[in-house]
Amino acid sequence: MPMNFRFSDEDEKLREEIREFLRAELSADLVEAGRRCSGMFVARDVAQVWQRKLNQRGWGAVHWPVEYGGTGWTPAQLFIFREECARAGVPSILNQGSSLLAPALFAYATEEQKAMYLPKILSGEHYWCQGYSEPGSGSDLASLKTRAERDGDDYIVNGTKIWTTHAHFADHIFCLVRTNPQGKPQQGISFLLFRMDTPGVRVEPIITLAGDHEVNQVFLDNVRVPVANRVGAENQGWTVAKHLLEYERGGGGVAAGLKIALNELKAVASEGINGQAPLMADTLFAKRLRQLEVNFQALEFMELANLARLVSGEHPGSGASSQFKIASVDVEQTINTLRLEAVDYYAVPNHTLVSLNEHAGERIGPAPAEMAGADYLSSRAASIYGGSHQVQRNIIAKAVLGL
Repeated sequence: MPMNFRFSDEDEKLREEIREFLRAELSADLVEAGRRCSGMFVARDVAQVWQRKLNQRGWGAVHWPVEYGGTGWTPAQLFIFREECARAGVPSILNQGSSLLAPALFAYATEEQKAMYLPKILSGEHYWCQGYSEPGSGSDLASLKTRAERDGDDYIVNGTKIWTTHAHFADHIFCLVRTNPQGKPQQGISFLLFRMDTPGVRVEPIITLAGDHEVNQVFLDNVRVPVANRVGAENQGWTVAKHLLEYERGGGGVAAGLKIALNELKAVASEGINGQAPLMADTLFAKRLRQLEVNFQALEFMELANLARLVSGEHPGSGASSQFKIASVDVEQTINTLRLEAVDYYAVPNHTLVSLNEHAGERIGPAPAEMAGADYLSSRAASIYGGSHQVQRNIIAKAVLGL
């Protein structure tokens, strides 16, 4: 059964206000840019156009606390906003400054740092990437080896970061570095902010299985970063990092988009391809789809619970954020797997590139097939990035079950 929330009259009034804004500001070219994006996120220029429109309306970061420019909306209202954006076709935007860095700044930055960075995150002027993972230090992030050695009022940073999403677009990076090699791995780590055009920063592309350039390797060779750009105390960056990861894994905001994808899957599975019997007629496929719907309904409840915590001033919590990360990834991957089966031979690996080619003429096959192969391949990495499923289960065992 679908999930039915009881929204108040005030909520429904806001829904109509959001719809009016989307009708006026969400241009056809923005929707098309999102549709034609075969990766996870649209390019920076598209993201910044939409971010400026949101910020002008006062919705640059709807989930932020009011004192920093947020809306003060209830969890239900945040849910409505995301649902209407997904329904209207708002492009998928990577806003690591707003969703990841900002909560860390709220909690640990100086007033000067907040005044410097938060307004530029809201306006879209700053476009951030995340310098966490390294070769050999991904899910085991505490083993990172990028060094930062003190030199007067600066740190000299050497090392490399990998799988850095949109580093080729970003003008700033928030980065974990080791400032003290002694003691436990979690100790001696600091959290630095610096510009990507700082001398010594070099970005090399990594092409994904889906054929997209979204991730990169970032090389840091004698990069000079002012000590004033450190967030939190020296050697206490692991605390900042854990706080940020709760928002990466459990910040929510995915259920609305997954609902659209789930409905598209149900439609194509009910129609059949080129006269063939629809997959919904297959008992096993139908059973898998019904189980997916149950799992999605549970995910919606989890997202609302997370939103309630955020609005009340709490952070997601490590155990809850890990549970949400696993649940959302499993739903996404299952949707993409079943859609791949439902579109049949239109899911060949190169179908997305052929169908999106400007010279290809009309779309090849049904609309849900256009991105099926690329979405499937892109989503396979989701159970690894942000901490693998195995790591999330270890966190749940410790934080929730007390094992």
